[in-house]
Amino acid sequence: MIKRSAKLKSIINYSLFLYLVLVSFTVTGRPPKSAFKFKTVVIDAGHGGKDPGAHGAWSFEKNVTLAIAEKVQRLMLKEMADVNVVMTRSTNRFVELNRRAEIANENKANLFISIHCNSTPEGTAEKVNKEKGVLILVYGYHRKEEQMEALRENSSIYIEKDYQKNYEGYNEKDPTALIILNAFMQKYRKQSILFGSILNKDFVNNDGRRSRGVKEQGVLVLAHSGMPAVLVETGYINNPGEEAYLNSKSGQDAIARSIVRAIKTYREEIDTH
Repeated sequence: MIKRSAKLKSIINYSLFLYLVLVSFTVTGRPPKSAFKFKTVVIDAGHGGKDPGAHGAWSFEKNVTLAIAEKVQRLMLKEMADVNVVMTRSTNRFVELNRRAEIANENKANLFISIHCNSTPEGTAEKVNKEKGVLILVYGYHRKEEQMEALRENSSIYIEKDYQKNYEGYNEKDPTALIILNAFMQKYRKQSILFGSILNKDFVNNDGRRSRGVKEQGVLVLAHSGMPAVLVETGYINNPGEEAYLNSKSGQDAIARSIVRAIKTYREEIDTH
């Protein structure tokens, strides 16, 4: 009870801080300079440990996402030394979905980036028209048929030992429950879409990647993050060509550079508007 009360108090205090900042957003269109400084980014390597994520013919999502996340971290330390980079995991270990968001909230992050690999229903079976390219997701509410990527990512919840307690009230078929639990997250919708759009443009214009655009989905890993947040599907790991790219040094370097360039541009955008 004491532990639960302390956690609730922490959430209330942080929510109050967010509310005061968001009031300024409403009045001025941007946070007050005294309350805002872009100083912390949380990089989340999707899946890990007992949760391998999607897989290709010879590789697993959990390993690709960690490799890319580490490259983003190293590049930011080199090019954005004034920004604190926090990793949700730096080894092959399982991190609960709600814990990933808690890490971002505890560090009062200004941006949360969850890195993933996409996959299509046929798995590694041979198919002529396999999907390829990047996809950027921001948190939103949509009809069930529009949530295929979200449902796949949210399935990780059931691997967790205490998922019924940790996600009490969570029901992927009940958007009303999600709206109640995550209403404040919608305040960051515009900022999330802004960053997602910047990143998507960089992937297309600088890396020549095909893109499925920026979409709103009910992805649980983003739901409890009290800051602008995106989930980056870096490519289709079950597509042989994409799998090779996602596991190559050149491919991972290009993805990491695009993410860091987007962070720089995003910081400039929110600092000058």
